[in-house]
Amino acid sequence: MATPRRPSNPKDAAEALFKPAKKVTAPAVERPAIPNTKELVSLKIDSDVLAHFQAGGQGWQERINDTLRAAMNVPN
Repeated sequence: MATPRRPSNPKDAAEALFKPAKKVTAPAVERPAIPNTKELVSLKIDSDVLAHFQAGGQGWQERINDTLRAAMNVPN
């Protein structure tokens, strides 16, 4: 007997086509931190705080970073 040209149950054939493919995800690669690198982040701060640092001109982001670093070294 020859193989039928059409599947015997068209509904099963159609559902098989739309089943989500199971993707094999690669394990996350843990990269060592590179010392003294900067990371791009989004940070919400009050507008008056931002204006204070920007009033000093260029380098305001570095001044914010320096202020945050100084806060890290303050004992609680």
